[in-house]
Amino acid sequence: MKNNPLPRLDDNPDLRERLLPYCRLKPGEIWDDPKGRHRVGCIDASDSQQVSDLVKDAQPTLAIHDPPYNLVAFDLRSIDEFIEWCQKWIRNTTMVTASNASLYVWLGADQTDGFQPLPDFMIMMRAEPYKARSFITMRNQRGYGTQKNWMAVRQELLYYTRGQPVFNVDAEYTDIPKILRGYYKEVNGRKTENFERSRSDNIRAGNVWVDIQQVFYRMAENVSGCYAQKPLKCIERIISASSRPDDVVVDFFAHSGATLIASEKLGRRCITTDIDPIYSEICIRRLEQYRKCGREGWQNGHPFEMEIPSFVDSKDEEPTDSAEVTSQNLLF
Repeated sequence: MKNNPLPRLDDNPDLRERLLPYCRLKPGEIWDDPKGRHRVGCIDASDSQQVSDLVKDAQPTLAIHDPPYNLVAFDLRSIDEFIEWCQKWIRNTTMVTASNASLYVWLGADQTDGFQPLPDFMIMMRAEPYKARSFITMRNQRGYGTQKNWMAVRQELLYYTRGQPVFNVDAEYTDIPKILRGYYKEVNGRKTENFERSRSDNIRAGNVWVDIQQVFYRMAENVSGCYAQKPLKCIERIISASSRPDDVVVDFFAHSGATLIASEKLGRRCITTDIDPIYSEICIRRLEQYRKCGREGWQNGHPFEMEIPSFVDSKDEEPTDSAEVTSQNLLF
């Protein structure tokens, strides 16, 4: 099994030039789903006119955004420039969503750089018409760190609301394992352990998610070439909790198309976009493949394998355990 059938697209300009001719969208263009369910754009999320043209009158009730944590269109920016850019797409989200809407934003906290951009983003959001509801942590199976610090194994997810949006309190109740034990309550004069008092081995989702497998090359949902892919299960959890069937979900940073596929699986409509034509094309191809054969990704393959069957170089070998861990550490 190949670890890297398609190398990371963000650090391979020659590969990008090879793939661009196979992308059906150019910057500013929009693809309409033939089934009338979804829409995929190749637009700039900070451009209010382009966002308006993409969403039209759909009025999404849920926004799920996963912006690049310190980049704007692949270029490193100062924290002030990054926050100024974030403010633009947040205000565009407000412009196109319903008056009762939920907003989820994945945003990193770099422990080697003052935990940025998370703190400045949180401060920025105080001036926007949203109520902060939760700070969710998703635990990675692998992390990164040194011998002189705690290993970083978390991804940060901010949850905001505007108005009174839906929240399905029982979403994802049955498959989250109960992992914390404790004797802290007396029943009939005896201290009882929390497992004894519950009829279920599982719990309702809290704001620490420990049950979700981060995506890597051996998983069926893997989309090779996408360096920051979110697991479908975490997106499905958000959609199940904060929307109803046939609601519209919007995602301004499509990347691997996780929000699009999760929406298709759960009977929601999705409007998503990426500023990069290659990621927009990957989203469309991922949806088409899912509808054709039920496959959620390209395990041991890649989205452009029909046009370019393989990307072979001297390093493309079955990884050792240490090589696999290193590749995952680079992703998160």
